[in-house]
Amino acid sequence: MSQSMKSPLPAVIDDLWERRSGLSPEDTAARAEVVAAVDEIDAGNARVAFVDPATGEVVVDERAKHAILLAFRLLPMTQSQVGDFRHHDRMPLKTRLDGVRVVPGAIARWGSYIAPGAVLMPSFVNIGAYVDSGTMVDTWATVGSGAQIGKNVHLSGGVGIGGVLEPAEAVPVVVEDECMISSRCMVVGGARVREGAVLGAGAILTKTTHVIDVSTGEELPPGEVPAWSVCVGGTRPRKFAGGEYGMPCLLMLRRLPEGSRHDKTELNAILRDHGVDG
Repeated sequence: MSQSMKSPLPAVIDDLWERRSGLSPEDTAARAEVVAAVDEIDAGNARVAFVDPATGEVVVDERAKHAILLAFRLLPMTQSQVGDFRHHDRMPLKTRLDGVRVVPGAIARWGSYIAPGAVLMPSFVNIGAYVDSGTMVDTWATVGSGAQIGKNVHLSGGVGIGGVLEPAEAVPVVVEDECMISSRCMVVGGARVREGAVLGAGAILTKTTHVIDVSTGEELPPGEVPAWSVCVGGTRPRKFAGGEYGMPCLLMLRRLPEGSRHDKTELNAILRDHGVDG
């Protein structure tokens, strides 16, 4: 993180990180500092990463990542129980869920932030993740550690948003505002879905995935779904010593009007025209 964008977390986390190899759950003073820092992430006052409005680039707060990693070292294993379910872990479940609709079966770990107005169907949100207002994490979807999900996003059934905490400088997955990620998509490894984009069912996006505009054949920036576009998974031929095989890629089918609300009937028609469901 640049000096112009200082972490809201205290500098003591940097000192503890440098001394991490000698720390243990018996270090109560250090544990208190780390718990207070992760509480700030849990409350949304600090976050693992965000998009800099001036540059459009993703900025990672390494201090926030360090606080989370230190928590794994400093918190002891404890037993807990929710109804008939028993747990044995270092990280408790999240308790701060003001204004969030949480359906039975949803799990959110302490250190994740879920904004008021979000909806959690039976799903999993890991520590360090950020889920903004108006977003639905649908049934069996997973939001991995440190992943950043914007406003009014729909993560459909079975979507997997990958997580990353180490190395500390690694950029997490970012899904920006107004996006629709269709069923069984996988977005991992620092990939980015830009504002208003739609990803068709079953698509796989990594940081190095080739993205191709089917109307022109143009190669777009890899690992990114363009803003206000409809994209689906595809393949492109590649020659190997043993023959020619299809390698996964992402195909951009259509540009959408910027700032438009998604018309699900129209989107489904676009996807069906290309043999993909929404």
